Amino acid sequence: MSAEILINVTPSETRVALVENGSLQEVHIERQAKKGLVGNIYLGMVSRVLPGMQAAFVDIGLEKAAFLHASDITINQTLKDEDAITSPQPVRDITELVKDGQSIMVQVVKDPLGTKGARLTTEITIPSRYLVFMPGANHVGVSQRIDSPEERDRLKDITSEYCDEDASFIVRTAAEGADEGELRQDAKFLRRVWKKIQERKKRGKKHSCLYQDLTIACRILRDLINTELERIRVDSKLTFEQLLEFIDEFIPELRNKMEYYPGERPIFDIFNVENDIQRALERKVELKSGGYLIIDQTEAMTTIDINTGAFVGHRNLEETIFNTNIEATQALARQLRLRNLGGIIIIDFIDMMDADHRRRVLHSLEMALARDHAKYNINGFSALGLVEMTRKRTRESLEHILCSNCPSCDGRGTLKTVETICYEIMREIVRVNRAYDADKFVVYANQQVADYILSEESHALGELELFIAKQIKVQAEGMYGQEQFDVVMM
Repeated sequence: MSAEILINVTPSETRVALVENGSLQEVHIERQAKKGLVGNIYLGMVSRVLPGMQAAFVDIGLEKAAFLHASDITINQTLKDEDAITSPQPVRDITELVKDGQSIMVQVVKDPLGTKGARLTTEITIPSRYLVFMPGANHVGVSQRIDSPEERDRLKDITSEYCDEDASFIVRTAAEGADEGELRQDAKFLRRVWKKIQERKKRGKKHSCLYQDLTIACRILRDLINTELERIRVDSKLTFEQLLEFIDEFIPELRNKMEYYPGERPIFDIFNVENDIQRALERKVELKSGGYLIIDQTEAMTTIDINTGAFVGHRNLEETIFNTNIEATQALARQLRLRNLGGIIIIDFIDMMDADHRRRVLHSLEMALARDHAKYNINGFSALGLVEMTRKRTRESLEHILCSNCPSCDGRGTLKTVETICYEIMREIVRVNRAYDADKFVVYANQQVADYILSEESHALGELELFIAKQIKVQAEGMYGQEQFDVVMM
């Protein structure tokens, strides 16, 4: 499978697209005004301890206080073996771990999402190309994606030499096949970074940032190193030179794949990326066969409904349903990555009677998600015929980054009908008339609502004037939304 990375840079925004076999699979967006915080290390202050939630709010200098749960607070203890890491540790009471006003060093593990503040941990990790540095432990971990026992042992033996009682490392998937010199270089780099963080902590003030993660372009190159990249195109000369410096130091084998793109045609138009991004904001996703997906994202979960649509098949209904579901697994796996949907995801496949068909659809979904870099977990079909899965969410979805709630419906997705608004206006007139003494009323409303009152509901308006014995004037306001109106006493 061929893959390219396209990097589009403007003064206020950087966008990185991963294109596999000519199809957009992932898009990452970082705006100067709203840079991602995941990976940043702060010296914060505990602003409030909540024993009932076993959590605390920590002020790290952001608009909203960040959230720190008791289970995310590490207790300094020596880990003797692998079982010590995998076995569950008892969670101590939050009041024993932190106090109001306490200074604490924390790392962001989840960006602020909607009304929620950032999620924090005191278990500091600093990643580089091959290793992840973990201060406060002395255990060497190896990525589970490295299957070979011999390679795992080799990497563990090499990395163990760089550990001590105060720090340890996790070997990343990208380290498979790396030689001792490359691992040593990574270990030295991470220790230098940690030393600088410690120095900043000693002289730093509360709410200060001790460490910032790499720019989005550097992070993508670091994390996607195992992807079979053919080319990396950048449309900014300055960013291109900065990436070359980063690559020369950490990923020298990518240098020949770097390419500065000075073309007049926008770089995201090469692979139709702009259109794919726009389509990723729509509820409906068309399938080539004529079927389609309906994707609804809510605060609690994301639901995906599969329909046959115009696909009628060639044999029988069961085969038509099975083929549509198989095709849908490929499309929804791509949409999960492209839209960066996380949390609980409920998939409503078309009902299948054949147990073998259900098994094959699940297998197809697992195969389609195999290239997803986010951690996920798929459960089988429930009693209601739904597939439940989870996908790790560390940053906001594409929709949350690019969109905001509709000012008319406030995110509901529906508006009250013109008829409903007319009756609300009439009830409001009666209510105000009983509460206050007025000579007459003026109603300011949306153009459609005003026209409906004066035409379809003119008889009801006349009866209301007789009932309250006062004049009612209706005036259209072009700037008013459909649900917006004002009843003014004169």
